[in-house]
Amino acid sequence: MSGNHFKLPTIPHFTLPAFIARIGGRLPQWPHACVLTAILNGALRTKLLSRDDLQPLAGKTFLIDVLDTGGKAAFTYRDECFCPLFSLPETPDLAFRADLSAFLQLAVRQEDPDTLFFNRQLSIEGDTELGLIVKNMLDALEWPKFRDMPTIC
Repeated sequence: MSGNHFKLPTIPHFTLPAFIARIGGRLPQWPHACVLTAILNGALRTKLLSRDDLQPLAGKTFLIDVLDTGGKAAFTYRDECFCPLFSLPETPDLAFRADLSAFLQLAVRQEDPDTLFFNRQLSIEGDTELGLIVKNMLDALEWPKFRDMPTIC
């Protein structure tokens, strides 16, 4: 049908019940890192991310901590690709911590990291300069225009 376009949903702020984080925290965490690094490496292959821009990340450790799910993904960037870490670093170079809703809002660009940070919905810990580099890289990404994609049905 002509004229129909895919519209990203508005993601409300929510926090999952505490028992989900208790269960999720007991599960192996490395699968999260494998999925996340596969996505990041896909962004490299499709040139959504530039290897040249990623050089300041080389050898650094990162942690994504989804507080209300208990899920954590630790990874590094080396040899021009993202690699999962199969154990969580005691002190990562950079850690992002937030509830699932905040990460989803970031992913669909409903909210920017600054707004979430100043509203205390996103915590950024570790190397401040590295955090600014990552934030600026995310801000500069040219995401595909989902709103311009036709719907399937």
